[in-house]
Amino acid sequence: RVQVTESGGGEVQPGGSLRLSCTFSGLTFSTYAMTWFRQAPGKEREAVSCTDRTGFHHTYYRDSVSGRFTISRDNAKSTLFLQMNNLDPEDAAMYYCANDAGDDCWLAKNDPKQLRPWGRGILVTVSS
Repeated sequence: RVQVTESGGGEVQPGGSLRLSCTFSGLTFSTYAMTWFRQAPGKEREAVSCTDRTGFHHTYYRDSVSGRFTISRDNAKSTLFLQMNNLDPEDAAMYYCANDAGDDCWLAKNDPKQLRPWGRGILVTVSS
């Protein structure tokens, strides 16, 4: 059975930073590309970022977070990270981690509605 431990959310002011993480057990973590997606109330799901199985060869960022967010992974610890800097109120949402299809982040780039979240999500609030 797959279990995930999520951490790192909270409330910050605009311009602040947070680091999200998902740590897995029961999943062959290193064999999956991994994606962060988010959903805010009344808004569509958005794929935020994705990394390939190694974390080195292929990454994806949606335009609105490129240059502010950094995805990374530690396969030895089965953990996925999302460093979020210079947060904007538009970034406020529930954030989820999910495994993607294939190794090229296809779901994140083409059909994020098909991503299936592991865990209950991490709440990020950005307000002054």
